Amino acid sequence: MEFGLFMMPLHPPHRSYADSYDRDLDLIVKADELGYTEAWIGEHVTERWENAPAPDLLIAKASAMTKNIVFGTGVTLLAIHNPVDLAHRLAMLDHLCRGRFYWGIGTRAIPTDLELYGLDASDRQGVGERSQEVLDVVLKMWQNEGKFEYHGKFFDISAPELDSVKERGLYMKPFQQPHPPISAAATTIRSDSIRNAGVNGWIPMSSPTLSVPNLTGHWEEYAEGAASSGRTVNRSQWHIARDVLVAPTAQEAKERANEVLVNNYHIHQQPNRQASLLAGSKNDPDMPDDAIDVEYLMDNVWVVGDPQECADKIRSIYGEVGGFGTLLTVTQDPDNHQWQHECLELLKSDVGPRIADLG
Repeated sequence: MEFGLFMMPLHPPHRSYADSYDRDLDLIVKADELGYTEAWIGEHVTERWENAPAPDLLIAKASAMTKNIVFGTGVTLLAIHNPVDLAHRLAMLDHLCRGRFYWGIGTRAIPTDLELYGLDASDRQGVGERSQEVLDVVLKMWQNEGKFEYHGKFFDISAPELDSVKERGLYMKPFQQPHPPISAAATTIRSDSIRNAGVNGWIPMSSPTLSVPNLTGHWEEYAEGAASSGRTVNRSQWHIARDVLVAPTAQEAKERANEVLVNNYHIHQQPNRQASLLAGSKNDPDMPDDAIDVEYLMDNVWVVGDPQECADKIRSIYGEVGGFGTLLTVTQDPDNHQWQHECLELLKSDVGPRIADLG
């Protein structure tokens, strides 16, 4: 099993932007030194707790500070982007990373992100269609040779052919050919995104908020999507994100989880969570929403404990879902930054050997 980071990134509102990014970069460098294989950086424009409106900028800087770790957008919110701009920024980023880059995509966004760009958050079909068109344009631009034309529902594009004398025209393609590996992240039960990942042969990534039974449903959707297009599946491709807090002792882990995870905006304010996210966290669909409390999350969704406890929990998840390839630990931002260092070190060097037979 491989270990990676899922960096939303989460930062409490009292943390300055500059300090937030320095902390993120510090953790990425540490993870690279420890042998973590991937770091996925989130994208939101209006979410104060996830202050990364331009993850490509953070990735570009981090790539120059690291040697081996592969970066991914976690995810690019397709609907809010102009595809011409997006195709060029990602291609340039892939070159800056010299191919250490995965492109994570998402077809939805939080309502305030969509509203900022003049999109109707209640029009799920329209947002989905726009996202699909953005993806279609980007991939076709990367594949194109010569003059490029695209006339769709949302975008009308005419790009000039490269003039071999003036050296002007459409020319930029990614470092990796035909394009960086694509990943689709999914947060809801029986997600269309995870099925589409199977249909297209993309890397499947499951949200940290999902209960183990619903993770199983994700793999079933992915496998069914793959089968529908004649593709074979390999569980080593499957990425599962989890809120992980490893500490030297079980007591320290629980105390830190109560200080860090419980005060995390996304978990602490349960009434504000979308019904679909609450449903995804339930082991039983008939559970009432108010049953998804801290104790439930500690026992059923988070991975919290000393190294042996965390190894046992990861082994249990692995067995119940039938196996997966990469565990992505969600990075946190406690005031005591050393807690995150210690968590990453213990997860890789102490938990890892205890589950080395998995995968």
